[in-house]
Amino acid sequence: MPRPLPAEQTLNREFLEIRAKILELAASLDRLDRGDGNVADDPRMRLVRGGLQILTADADADRAEQLQLLFSQPYEETWRKKFEI
Repeated sequence: MPRPLPAEQTLNREFLEIRAKILELAASLDRLDRGDGNVADDPRMRLVRGGLQILTADADADRAEQLQLLFSQPYEETWRKKFEI
């Protein structure tokens, strides 16, 4: 298994992409704020706020896994029957 790059090399390689994604997220949130109405109580916004909390949490928290679980539906053993598969 290949060893991960040192953190500084990873930051050097990915900084501009990370920056662009953060700016894109900020722009999306700004558009929501400027739009008519209020989506603060929308369940999707609760997920977004939860995701932002995960992103700003402790660096040892395995954020990608936590985000995937946050935005995923719980596993249902009967999913095949539900979708008639």
